[in-house]
Amino acid sequence: MNIYWESFKTFFHIGIFTLGGGYAMIPLIEEEVVNKKQWVSREEFLDLIAIAQSCPGVFAINISIFIGYKLRKICGAIATAFGTALPSFLIILLIAMFFHRFEDNPIVASIFRGIRPAVVALIAVPTFNLAKSAKISLVNCWIPIVGALLIWLMGVSPIYIILAAGIGGYVYGQYIKPTE
Repeated sequence: MNIYWESFKTFFHIGIFTLGGGYAMIPLIEEEVVNKKQWVSREEFLDLIAIAQSCPGVFAINISIFIGYKLRKICGAIATAFGTALPSFLIILLIAMFFHRFEDNPIVASIFRGIRPAVVALIAVPTFNLAKSAKISLVNCWIPIVGALLIWLMGVSPIYIILAAGIGGYVYGQYIKPTE
């Protein structure tokens, strides 16, 4: 099968069945791209997530572009980005066309109240999987916890957290624990 069509279909499928945005897509992307299709390794996937989070723009589009580019350069990136964005565009278009008809419906409001906790779970699972893949242990678990608290409670920009972590990792690798 044509890799462009295959990658488009893969990311279109992920885009259709994902609620909660880009972070909720991580387990689906990992299952399809790492486990089933083996387009990238688990380590590459973890690196791509870090890069996609660090870049401006929508996380899901960023990661799909990186994976598509790895597969087939610019045309691959276009296929995966379009596959990721098209379902959301179509769904939002349909909702916008019909939202006024059901925005005050108590059944719809109840459905959304039920979906919200599931979306939190969809975001929590990849977070724990990423921590495991990134070898977060009891020794270094304070780093993501402090970073999250600084962002959440003190309003520190995530950019500063990323820069500090990068500098800290460099210093640690160069001066404290030399690599093998």
